[in-house]
Amino acid sequence: MSSAHSSTGVWGDRLFRGFVTLAALSVPILLAFLVYELYVGAAPAIDRFGLGFLTSDIWDPVAGEFGAWPLIVGTLLSAFLALLIAVPLSLGVAIFLVEFAPKAIRGPIGFVIELLAAIPSVVYGLWGIFFLIPLLRATLFPFLRSTLGFLPFFQGPIYGPSMLTAAMILAIMVMPYIMSVSREVLLAVPVAQREAALALGATRWEAVTGAVLPFARSGIIGAIILGLGRALGETMAVTMLIGNRHEISMSLFAPGYTMASVIANEFTEASTDLHFAALTYVALVLFAVTVLVNAAARLLIWRVSRKAGGTTA
Repeated sequence: MSSAHSSTGVWGDRLFRGFVTLAALSVPILLAFLVYELYVGAAPAIDRFGLGFLTSDIWDPVAGEFGAWPLIVGTLLSAFLALLIAVPLSLGVAIFLVEFAPKAIRGPIGFVIELLAAIPSVVYGLWGIFFLIPLLRATLFPFLRSTLGFLPFFQGPIYGPSMLTAAMILAIMVMPYIMSVSREVLLAVPVAQREAALALGATRWEAVTGAVLPFARSGIIGAIILGLGRALGETMAVTMLIGNRHEISMSLFAPGYTMASVIANEFTEASTDLHFAALTYVALVLFAVTVLVNAAARLLIWRVSRKAGGTTA
């Protein structure tokens, strides 16, 4: 190898290393810049309301009083209900495609699942207004009230736009993410893992629940985290279906509000600096909630992987 070629290779390595290092450093720098801008924008509201902003339920732009407690509850509750609906269905579809479906239909169904993830949220919102709300108001909601009406969650008038409607559209939107990642994780489970369970006399169902799912547990939790992140930050579809009422109700048939929805609804209409700062404070809280939830989920994955002795997918 000539000395000129060797010198060019050394400089090429240095340039490439510098480029990838800069790319890696750009992520924390961008994150720090984002937090700084949110803090600066929210500073007037932080000085005025302090941490009491997180526990107050008053939202009165005319009087200059703001509190985010109903928004925090609405964001977490809608995301939790969405996962409650989406996780069993998504895992069921993923297990069917990997373990039981004929090979001829695995590809087409997988393509349709990925296609659902590419649909814009505003399309889901319009579909929810024109199809899902009338359907739920005429069928499922009256059924829930007549059968489970002894619970406070299913009492009160049926409005249509509500916390439960928003949770259902969120569940439909996060299912493609959970299904796709779970399917890839299950496909990564070694064939020997299944064959060993079957060789010991397990049925197909016992092999899936006793050998395959435990092996893929950390990956499936990661898929659920991905869906949770999407549910917490979803804006347009939830804004169109949740009812946008700044209050907390025990009934899931009642309207609610989320942090992302109030920002989308009021940001362009903020008439005072304090109103603008309060909305930015809400964005800062949403960022903090998302980071805390994801950090807790990552900790859960680490503990599950450690307990499994690092043998999970």
